[in-house]
Amino acid sequence: MRELNNQVALLNNAVGARADLRPLDLDCLDVIAIHGPMSPSDLARRAGLHPATITGILDRLEKNGWAVRERDEEDRRAIRVRALPDRAGELFHLYTGMNDALDQIIDDYDEEQLATLADFLARAAAAGSTAAADLAAPRPD
Repeated sequence: MRELNNQVALLNNAVGARADLRPLDLDCLDVIAIHGPMSPSDLARRAGLHPATITGILDRLEKNGWAVRERDEEDRRAIRVRALPDRAGELFHLYTGMNDALDQIIDDYDEEQLATLADFLARAAAAGSTAAADLAAPRPD
């Protein structure tokens, strides 16, 4: 898992460098793309970052055409952040090599094995989320 994490981090750094995105900016853009439009506070919570850090990230993402802050349709006082699809193709292209390699790897597994792998990955992601939330929680005095 550590080696996979390292290799994905290196890939993301290379993609970010090609797209002129800082690593945290790319991470936050991915959170928005996965979970859909959300408030800056929700983004900060999901990304495990301080709200002030999110402001700078959103400023850069907006300035460079990756995301936009909009008024929430239901609560006009609230702001929601959404990824702009116009530039998503750039990132998709940069991940093509990895996506093609993963397609070839997946072809080597049957449906039952893929279900087991999907279950493991979902459970490992949930464990990582829980561990990150635990670390982000205030420490008892």
